[in-house]
Amino acid sequence: IKTIGKMHCVVMWYSLLFSVVLLHSARGQVSYSIPEEMAKGSIVGNIAQDLGLDLQRLRSGKARIYTGDSTEYIGLSKDTGLLLIKEKMDRESLCAKTTPCALHLQMILENPMELYTITVEITDINDNPPTFQKKRIEFEISESAVTGARFLLQGAVDADVGVNDLQSYSLKPTDNFILELHSQSDGDKNVEMVLQRSLDREKKVVVTLLLTAFDGGDPQLSGTVQIDVTVLDVNDNAPVFTQKVYKAIITENAAKGFKLTTVSATDADEGSNGHVTYYVASKDDIVRNMFIIDQHSGEVTLNGLVDFEKASHYQIDIQAKDQGGLSDSCKLIIDVLDINDNKPVISLLSMSSSVSEDSTPGTVIAMMKVDDADSGVNGQIHCMINENIPFALISSSKNFISLSIEQHLDREGDVEYNISVTCSDQGVPALSSSASLSLQISDVNDNAPVFEKSNYEACVLENNTPDLSIFTVKASDADWNQNARVSYILEDSTVNGVSVSSYVSVHPDSGLITAVRSFDYEQLKDFHFRVKAQDGGSPPLSSNATVKIIIQDQNDNAPQVLYPVQTGASVVAEIIVPRAADVGYLVTKVVAVDVDSGQNAWLSYKLQKATDRALFEVGLQNGEIRTVRQVTDKDAVKQKLTVVVEDNGQPSRSAMVSINVAVADSFPEVLSEFTDFTHEKQYNGNLTFYLILALAVVSLLFIVSIISIISVKIYRWRQNKLFYQSGANLPVIPYYPPLYTDGTLQHVYNYEMCGTTDSRMSDMKFVRPYSQNTLVSQSCMGTVQREKKEQEVDDLTLEQWHNLTHQKLLSLDTT
Repeated sequence: IKTIGKMHCVVMWYSLLFSVVLLHSARGQVSYSIPEEMAKGSIVGNIAQDLGLDLQRLRSGKARIYTGDSTEYIGLSKDTGLLLIKEKMDRESLCAKTTPCALHLQMILENPMELYTITVEITDINDNPPTFQKKRIEFEISESAVTGARFLLQGAVDADVGVNDLQSYSLKPTDNFILELHSQSDGDKNVEMVLQRSLDREKKVVVTLLLTAFDGGDPQLSGTVQIDVTVLDVNDNAPVFTQKVYKAIITENAAKGFKLTTVSATDADEGSNGHVTYYVASKDDIVRNMFIIDQHSGEVTLNGLVDFEKASHYQIDIQAKDQGGLSDSCKLIIDVLDINDNKPVISLLSMSSSVSEDSTPGTVIAMMKVDDADSGVNGQIHCMINENIPFALISSSKNFISLSIEQHLDREGDVEYNISVTCSDQGVPALSSSASLSLQISDVNDNAPVFEKSNYEACVLENNTPDLSIFTVKASDADWNQNARVSYILEDSTVNGVSVSSYVSVHPDSGLITAVRSFDYEQLKDFHFRVKAQDGGSPPLSSNATVKIIIQDQNDNAPQVLYPVQTGASVVAEIIVPRAADVGYLVTKVVAVDVDSGQNAWLSYKLQKATDRALFEVGLQNGEIRTVRQVTDKDAVKQKLTVVVEDNGQPSRSAMVSINVAVADSFPEVLSEFTDFTHEKQYNGNLTFYLILALAVVSLLFIVSIISIISVKIYRWRQNKLFYQSGANLPVIPYYPPLYTDGTLQHVYNYEMCGTTDSRMSDMKFVRPYSQNTLVSQSCMGTVQREKKEQEVDDLTLEQWHNLTHQKLLSLDTT
């Protein structure tokens, strides 16, 4: 059969013979058994099927095989779930004589983390024949050697184990010697050549033998060595050891050259036949290199460094030989004592670099394997982590630990954890090792923005400019990045039935509150609204703050004089004072209001101008005009007073009213003064009219008729106007509305009196209220019932007029 075909047949044969796997799975463990020397790509088993995992879980969990060393003999196919041979395995190289020979692997899955233990037993095949260390063995045996003399032979070595190991020997020819096998306590066999027939040097100087070693494999393999026996002259006593078994104890940290023991053998012969030399007869190269024996003294010393973790005891075969070729053998058993010379080794299998702060307790974030090569208490490991952190170590199985979350995490408290895992053994002194793990805590949106204050208050002067920056609200969010990005939103509400957004606006990023319009204190004293701070998380979280804007008053309104009433463009009022008025006589009262508030509405009254300052005074606070002294006949009939009403604002604003006071005892006298005054005005008006008319006649003769008509109409209009003005100069008693409080009127009231140049045609009308911002002028029509008015004027004497006026003023003062 060709070589390739032979290899395929061998692989098929071994596959059929050993591919039947003893599989058991318990708590994430699975075991397989395969023969050694399987070709690359051979199937070990279906790990996905045996563990009950689907292929999607292998791929999503990033399944991988952890071997613990640098050589990966077995790999995992995540697409098929099969364990495949990656490197050809030689059981003898991996385990030597150790049985059973097994590879201990771990399969690790993530998301969530899972660990499965895989044991792959490598069974032996008969691929190694027995071999001897030497190609030729030479003996010098005296011809006087007695029957039954024994000669220890160096045995063969078979790297295989079990039935494939060395099983038997054969010696040919058997004329003088036979073989005897002696089983040792360690399972090894000593081979001795026993003399069964005396040698005769005279017949044969050299006896050549062939020693064959056989194993138990199928097919059976063998190895041979030639034995040359040189027959010597008489040496009839062989060396004899004082003990067949020697024992020694050594610690694994013993220095090179350390003396273990001394073996001793005696030879009854004399001379060179009684001189004994010692040899290490062990076939193991490691033993022969580790220990040496003095050929003359039999002292056994340490020639290397022993390691308990590699071998806990040694067995040495020692041979004593005399010059005649006779020998004896003994066994030296050396026990190695363990010391705590190995630190625990921490291997990080898997680690999450970051974890969300809302992870539930029990979530595994790291998996580690801890090994200690020492044994007993020196190999017992205890691991711990630094204190005051929300994590805990859990031992999932032997030598495997996992780091899991023990308490709820809060990124706002700790952004990152540096976790130190320390593992120490129980030796004296204890040895330890540490591993540092860095874990980032990722943020979730679990904190709503928080305002610095739940209620804000700000003051703004009225008459502000639009886009005025009022103040800034500030909210902070303990989260991070996008979850901490705060946006400010003006919540929808109304102020006096109008959306609050028409009054103020809020900058979405800075929280700056800006006025949208100019505020008027007289219309709006203050208003409230709510600002919402919302973060950028998903879903977003928010909180609210209440903002109160207080409008502060400015002195932007001048005082308004309510009485004396000023009609049209006239700012003059007419008051009559009898000549018999006493000191302190109430002439009239100036009544004014200021729609501002506070000190801006505090009014003071001053007499700015007067015909006779010694006759009248004005109350600073109440605006009452009273006589200072007794009125005399020398006082002029016409007294003109100018009163200034001034508020207390900064800067102050004022209003002015002019009052004509008539000092007279009779009403006709007063009317004559008014008539002269009216005629003077009429004369000046007529003069202007005629000048214009003359100019129009000269310039526009062709439209004389039209101008004449227009002139007549203008004349009649002016007559009516003069009539109205003369009537307005009479004293008027104001009527205060019931809603007048705190210096402010909610409505504007107009008061009218009509009169004619003829006192018998005068008429007086009492107050009529009108709505705000509406001025109504009531003219005195020619259709007034003249007879009734004349009768009323005839019956009204000056004294009655004075009393009526005085009563109205007193009523005004009381109000």
